[in-house]
Amino acid sequence: MAKELQVSRTTDATALAGVRVVSLAVNLPGPLAAARLVSMGASVTKVEPPSGDPLQAVAPGWYDELVAGQEVVTLDLKDPAGRAALEGRLAVADVLLTAMRPSALARLGLVGSAERHGLVLVEVVGYDGERSDEAGHDLTYQAAQGTLLPPAMPLVPLVDVLGAERAVSATLVGLRRRASVKTNGRERVVLDDVAFHASAAVRHGLTAPGDVLGGGLPTYGIYATADGHVAVGAIEPHFARRLADAVGRTREELAARFGTESSAHWESLGRSLDIPVVAVHDPRAAFVDRTPVQSHDLA
Repeated sequence: MAKELQVSRTTDATALAGVRVVSLAVNLPGPLAAARLVSMGASVTKVEPPSGDPLQAVAPGWYDELVAGQEVVTLDLKDPAGRAALEGRLAVADVLLTAMRPSALARLGLVGSAERHGLVLVEVVGYDGERSDEAGHDLTYQAAQGTLLPPAMPLVPLVDVLGAERAVSATLVGLRRRASVKTNGRERVVLDDVAFHASAAVRHGLTAPGDVLGGGLPTYGIYATADGHVAVGAIEPHFARRLADAVGRTREELAARFGTESSAHWESLGRSLDIPVVAVHDPRAAFVDRTPVQSHDLA
């Protein structure tokens, strides 16, 4: 009898056991990448400047989630004592994760430190090449690639989140290379490049307004209900047929019918008929505050 394949819905918390990461990244996506590495079993030390991580001030709950399981220390890398303390950390690390412009990285001598200690250096930068020292943020990367619909602001920092996943992949590639060819590596994640790839659905006519996934199909969209809205994802023919039989076929029929009942009613109907219908929820309604992680001054 063939052995049954075991499928896990969670990240293997031991995959990176023994891997030591020093992260100098603040805001996003560096801290999000570091949190993912922790979930894989890595040991992460987050080094913050004396001013702290700006994310803690504007989104303390998220900050707490991201640093959970990490050692958070404060070092002034412009001070010789702080720089020396960092060198001590790097001497016993495997990975250095940064999120600063290349000029700042060079000014602090961190490339040389990574090479000297045989580390995998993972750089998260905004741009590459001639624009490598140009400032940018998630909003501006999205603006340049056509994934915004003015004047609305994006609800999700898409480029930062995808950039974090790219940084995790880059870390794994670097560790693999380090183990196989016995040399440290330097991996660069360029957020402008991440934004370009993220915009593929728009460029190829899939998600812009009026496209197939942009409201062009009545069976794939958002409808007002008696007490809110539901997202309907009946794009496949068998889902569309069930939706047509139970609710309506045209956009007008669907809009009129959905407006007569609550979102919970339509969710329940969707589950019973195996049609993707989900109430649109406010994510803030489920927010739970947490006790902040205490930092430790080492220099």
